Amino acid sequence: MTLDTFIDGFLTVCLIILAITILVFMIRAVIGPRVGDRVVCINMIGTVVMVIIGILAVMWDQGYMADICLIYAMISFLAVVVLCKVYVGVYLQHKNNAKESLDDTE
Repeated sequence: MTLDTFIDGFLTVCLIILAITILVFMIRAVIGPRVGDRVVCINMIGTVVMVIIGILAVMWDQGYMADICLIYAMISFLAVVVLCKVYVGVYLQHKNNAKESLDDTE
């Protein structure tokens, strides 16, 4: 068994493990129970996808895959920032509505 065969087998096992972790993160994102848990799971899925793209770049010896990984990292970061911004806006709106309803009852 050569070193290249061993490395390819090891990287394949790593890809399988990472795919399983993505499934676990998806289940956790659906179950919740809080919105913060869901946002963290979405961020972790994006991070694991970047690692998978990096491993595939090494396995296939393709330099352009590193560029794809960087672009995906920027898009994933922006998606999490937007999700957090929307979540904070909805949270503050609910908080203000609850405060106004308390003020109206007094």
